[in-house]
Amino acid sequence: MPTEHARHEPLEAILLVGGYGTRLRPLTLASPKHLLPTAGVPFLAHQFAKAAEAGITHVVLATSYRAEMFAERFGDGSELGLEITYVHEEEPLGTGGAIRNAVQGLRGGPDDPVVIFNGDVLSGHDIGAQLDLHRKADAAVTLHLVEVPDPARFGCVPLDPSGRVTAFLEKTPNPVTNRINAGCYVFRQSVIDGIPAGRVVSVERETFPGFIASGHVLMGFVDTAYWLDVGTPETFVQGSCDLVLGRLASPALPAPGGAALVLDGAVVAPDARLSGGTVVGSGAVVGSGARVEGSVLFDDVKIAGGAAIRHSAIGKAARIGEGVVIDAAVIGDGAVIAEGNELRAGARVWPGVTLGPTSVRFSTDV
Repeated sequence: MPTEHARHEPLEAILLVGGYGTRLRPLTLASPKHLLPTAGVPFLAHQFAKAAEAGITHVVLATSYRAEMFAERFGDGSELGLEITYVHEEEPLGTGGAIRNAVQGLRGGPDDPVVIFNGDVLSGHDIGAQLDLHRKADAAVTLHLVEVPDPARFGCVPLDPSGRVTAFLEKTPNPVTNRINAGCYVFRQSVIDGIPAGRVVSVERETFPGFIASGHVLMGFVDTAYWLDVGTPETFVQGSCDLVLGRLASPALPAPGGAALVLDGAVVAPDARLSGGTVVGSGAVVGSGARVEGSVLFDDVKIAGGAAIRHSAIGKAARIGEGVVIDAAVIGDGAVIAEGNELRAGARVWPGVTLGPTSVRFSTDV
């Protein structure tokens, strides 16, 4: 059993935010994916709130792409009830390399647990229970695992009857289990030193298989709580909507959720219809008769009368004309979509692009 001291020791975490977010382009051309507005606040605000709830007091932010934007937004972390230390990668080092590089920002001892968060996951799992399992098993690493219908797209993780990890099979075509790596780990700090320094390392393809082969105890913490990888436009929009709808609780939500979240400074016409966990950003305008379902409208967006927006992300200061239909699409910052256009099924419009009246129907990339 963990000692009383162990239960109340200061906890540290590493938050991995070095990715370029290429799958989320064009939204990530001007901002890291971890700072995209998600249920009214930057995505990372939800992870910081989850960390603070779990008793974590010090977070090392492992940055690479547009690193300066994180410090500009979150500073020293005091407003979040945390202390944030920034550790930069000059070149992306992969998941394992990023963890190894970030260890320089930690302050704990070699036997202390360190919680590692993947920077693009929303999860409702119990970090305290994961830590308890880690301590009771005296594990080198304890992985959060979830069960999914299609494990072939993820790293699948078989366990023995005691819950010990027996293999780590990254994106195998014939998965032996539907339990997958959910992207939150507890490491014993001394074990991180075993990751090679100064080079690209995949924790999934190299570190975990190597640890297993060398006899380290890796435990699997299986949990059925809400979990979502928000690395694509579809899942980014879904995650934001789920937070607003209350499918995942977050202390970072700026106002009570429900069918929609309308931020301060936004204007919504009385006969406009908002539903499905839609967020209307500050300074945005939704015109008469417009319908917006399950979508994220960034700050200063203008939606003209009669437009229909569904399951889409509309970038900052974009303009959507009268009667425009946008379904499962992404509109970049400052783009202009004139009346009569229809964009569906994964369409993406790059920042600053102007589409004239009725110029596009069902396009996928503009």
